[in-house]
Amino acid sequence: MEAGSSGFSAMAPPAFDGENYQAWAVRMRAYLQGCDFWEAVEQDYEVAPLPDNPTINQIKFHKERMTRKAKAKSCLYAAVSPAIFSRIMACESAKAIWDFLKAKYQGDERIRSMKGLNLITEFERLQMKESETIKEYSDKLISIANQARVLGTDLSDNRLV
Repeated sequence: MEAGSSGFSAMAPPAFDGENYQAWAVRMRAYLQGCDFWEAVEQDYEVAPLPDNPTINQIKFHKERMTRKAKAKSCLYAAVSPAIFSRIMACESAKAIWDFLKAKYQGDERIRSMKGLNLITEFERLQMKESETIKEYSDKLISIANQARVLGTDLSDNRLV
């Protein structure tokens, strides 16, 4: 799928300013997959040099893979704030950028676990206010549950109901 023909090229990548990394990572992965650039981030493949006397297909394939890597890196550059860009601009590949952001902003297992516990506590203590509609209250519950799930905390649908 070519990014230009898919309509994704006109859509800006989700912005990241250093807050709420988990939600941004989910949205950015979906964006990169939609643009057909995720493989360049996930696999960080090497593009072999062209052989002597390459065929037209070999030239096309080589250019496609090089372009995909460059566009993935460009998307990640465009998706971050200037302060974060200054930290990642020395990274050589889209995968290096992704891994840096993950290590810096996702936190280690203990931090994610604590965030998950905080969300579970918030979920359990949440009560519907008199002025709230059922939809507003359920939206809050679902939002907390989804944030907890992204962090790897198991919050089953039965518990949500």
